[in-house]
Amino acid sequence: MDNIIERGLLFDFYGELLTPHQQKIYGEIIYNDLSLSEMSEQEGISRQGIHDLVKRCDRQLQEYESRLGLVQRFQKIKVEADRMSKIIDSDSFASPELKEKLRASLKSIVEDL
Repeated sequence: MDNIIERGLLFDFYGELLTPHQQKIYGEIIYNDLSLSEMSEQEGISRQGIHDLVKRCDRQLQEYESRLGLVQRFQKIKVEADRMSKIIDSDSFASPELKEKLRASLKSIVEDL
């Protein structure tokens, strides 16, 4: 998985477990693509301090994932939902109304994750 996407998913799933300070800095770097220098200036912390905080957050989030596996489960369910969607599209025996209901159900499942 692409590192940027992986970090974003980990933060989405486990970010609330970080301190508010860690959430703010890590979120800015991950979602707004701020550089360490930009974040350093914004927060009044050394660039090395920001780097250390980001690395510590990366380790913490990876640790949560290795213990809980929520991102892995999410991705697995999403792949299965996509597979089911393709099956629905290829089934010529189902009515258009039934296909639409099944697609809506799959979409709801993935959104609720």
